[in-house]
Amino acid sequence: MIDALPEKGVPGEQILAELRELRGGDLPTHGGRLFAYVYDPALDGLDDLARSAHAISAHVNGLDPTAFPSLLAMENALVGAAARLLGGDAETVGSVTSGGTESLILAVKAARDAHPEIARPRLVIPSTAHAAFAKAAHYLRVELDVVPIEGLTADPRAMAAAISPDTILVAASAPSYAHGVVDPIPAIAAVSAERGVRFHVDACFGGWILPYLRRLGADLPAFDLSVPGVTSISVDLHKYAYAPKGVSILLHASEELRRPQYFAYADWPGYTMINPVISSTRSGGPIAAAFATLRHIGDAGYLDLAAQTRAAVRTLADAVTATGGVRLFAPAATSVVCLASDGVDLFVLADELAARGWHTQPQMAYADLPPTIHLTVTAAVRATAASFAPDLADAVAAAQARGPIDVPPLPPLTPSAVTPELIASLAEGLGLGAGDFSRMAVVNTVLNAAPPALREALLTGFLSYLQRPPTQ
Repeated sequence: MIDALPEKGVPGEQILAELRELRGGDLPTHGGRLFAYVYDPALDGLDDLARSAHAISAHVNGLDPTAFPSLLAMENALVGAAARLLGGDAETVGSVTSGGTESLILAVKAARDAHPEIARPRLVIPSTAHAAFAKAAHYLRVELDVVPIEGLTADPRAMAAAISPDTILVAASAPSYAHGVVDPIPAIAAVSAERGVRFHVDACFGGWILPYLRRLGADLPAFDLSVPGVTSISVDLHKYAYAPKGVSILLHASEELRRPQYFAYADWPGYTMINPVISSTRSGGPIAAAFATLRHIGDAGYLDLAAQTRAAVRTLADAVTATGGVRLFAPAATSVVCLASDGVDLFVLADELAARGWHTQPQMAYADLPPTIHLTVTAAVRATAASFAPDLADAVAAAQARGPIDVPPLPPLTPSAVTPELIASLAEGLGLGAGDFSRMAVVNTVLNAAPPALREALLTGFLSYLQRPPTQ
């Protein structure tokens, strides 16, 4: 057990050694074998540059840009770069946030607060939209209208039919996280504009790579601020801009559209609080690291990284196509390879791939969509992609030999019945009590069988079970 507040201070080198030991238990953030959570360009020296830039501005406070104009200059530069890349013009403005979820919450806030006369504002999204929209609706007390998809993309006619007089925002994805497909943005933007409703494009996941893929010849629809009717767009710099966590950009087509995003309060005896984003105090470290990353890679560098990513996607997709037992679930047209079962238990397959050093992201069944395995592909995967095919074939054979997970019938369970005691018992029974998460097929099978509300309760309880201080 590590004591964060020892009676006497600990030497710095010992602390760093402890941190390195802790990091040793994490999944690898470099090396092109982790297909979720991190984004690796495999550029020598970039990590050192980002760390140095972060250190220079780590103690700068973004609360007051008049006190720290260096941070204001960097934020404006980042917003300007994103606006140029994503179809903005001289009227485009934006804000730097801590991540995609904050960007989406603020997009919903700006739309909601632009219509204070609407008592019960509503948000229209396709069912493939990121879960952060549901979080935004929950936090901001906005009603959520989830529209069924057509194929794997949003259905413009169904989206149009869902718009009501209380709709304050329509949103779609470029691309969707789960499957990596781009929604028909021009058609949805047109119906939103016709109805006088704001339209937000969630490009948090792949927005920084899509323009480069299009320049490389990828057949992808227009999706950015150049499309009439798109009023805002978000893009994460800590994804395909390869900046350290966590920096995202929220762009609005005009200052008028952005104004309701701000929070201001002067009716107290302290300083007048004016915040463009959710946080008040903000470290300049992540912003400086992102600024250094963009300037170091440059436009030509990002084009090359996109080309490497595109080549890796093709290699991985070809491997899936050539392997019996699995199939491509969605066209591998962006930076995602999404595979489905063609006779193999996907959750067992995910474990077998992990045992061979490939760390993927299993996705549960939803409505009429089957379980899938998601691979987020980055430039670093280009160097390792060729070795994926034999490992995939070997993993499929091993999964078929193991057979599907046979979970015994579980007692009827409702979300309200999920208690800390039940979670502790399940964790021990499933072998998770000691913190070994290397074999998750049984867990994922159980979760896949649970209705969404029960799955939420189980995972919330398990996360709460993990997030406890050690006993003294």
